[in-house]
Amino acid sequence: MNLEYGPEYERFRDDVRDFLARNGKRAPESAQRAARPTTDAVAWQNLLLEHGYTARTIPREYGGYGAEPDILEARIIAEEFARACVPGGLSNQGVSMLVPTLLELGTEEQKRRWIEPTLRGEIVWCQGYSEPGAGSDLASLRTSAREENGHFVINGQKIWTSTARQADMIFCLVRTETEAPKHAGISYLIFSMDLPGIEVRPLKTMTGHAEFNETFFTDVRVPVDQIVGQRGQGWFVANATLGHERGMLGDPDALENRLLALIRLMQEEQIGSARAIDNPVLRDRLVALQAEVAAMKYNGMRVLSNQLKGESGGMAKLIVKLQSCELAHQISALAIDAMGEMGILYAESPREREGGVWQWNYMFQLGLIIGGGTAQIQKNIIAERGLNMPREPRLALDAAQSRKEVA
Repeated sequence: MNLEYGPEYERFRDDVRDFLARNGKRAPESAQRAARPTTDAVAWQNLLLEHGYTARTIPREYGGYGAEPDILEARIIAEEFARACVPGGLSNQGVSMLVPTLLELGTEEQKRRWIEPTLRGEIVWCQGYSEPGAGSDLASLRTSAREENGHFVINGQKIWTSTARQADMIFCLVRTETEAPKHAGISYLIFSMDLPGIEVRPLKTMTGHAEFNETFFTDVRVPVDQIVGQRGQGWFVANATLGHERGMLGDPDALENRLLALIRLMQEEQIGSARAIDNPVLRDRLVALQAEVAAMKYNGMRVLSNQLKGESGGMAKLIVKLQSCELAHQISALAIDAMGEMGILYAESPREREGGVWQWNYMFQLGLIIGGGTAQIQKNIIAERGLNMPREPRLALDAAQSRKEVA
């Protein structure tokens, strides 16, 4: 079977391989725990931007490479970076979530002001969505913003705010019309984390690190032109960002890279006198994961094809976040088992493997099954929107609230 894409694309593949051969050693090691990109990561990002291997289709006037969308070129870049075990460009809340939201819904001034420095790693963003009483039911958020002398004055609290302590900027949901139904009256603001009235308190997780934070707003003043979309229509903008978040959390290329790293680990680790990969039980688990990762890879190609044709993606898109996050957790679990007794070592033990990254991933990825929309919420979305099954029954309290909003 000939799996080549044709002469033109194979020449493009040769160009990508040549770039990686010349520059691959300059790529930074993966630093998933780093809240801000390192100097090496920023330098690598800018080199990829220059050659069009990240932000490839983002217009040049906004800091991208400006190429026309081409599904096969995108696929070849992903394949060759994975084959060379070289990380791609930055993937974070700013690059992967806010930038595509601004491209879709931002004003021209917002695009020119924020996209390029975000792509270049000069601005780090955090996301102000969840609140203590508004997690899965995000539309119940209560952080308020009243308009006063050309500013929104914000009061309230957010929780689970990743990178809030390190971030320069935040994209944040606030309630600007307090009397409107809960899905209306929400606005989407972007503003500096250095403004007076913002307090950030770290939340330590079971990893031993404070990946999340509580964020408090007391009379924080934000210019009214720092709104994305229309006032009161932030729920629409927020859902666009959530779609990009699920794509980031369910990136099939990142999943394939994790699998390749697992294979290398199992080839090197010893269980007794044999390699871990030669253990029949562990090898069977690895083969099953390979099959699932391959399925997600080709499902990702289907989603990309739909996007290029202007189609929604349907069921193929709905399963990405749920399946990929669970697979990533299973990959880390197998890595820990393949290390044997060394797999339980963590927190700078002198004998821990690879700086404890697999153990950290195992614990943190469990949180990603919850974050960005819990697995249970994702299954409801798949059932109701993808399979057209009856909607989940609502509690009587929800029904009463709905009647109140309609009235």
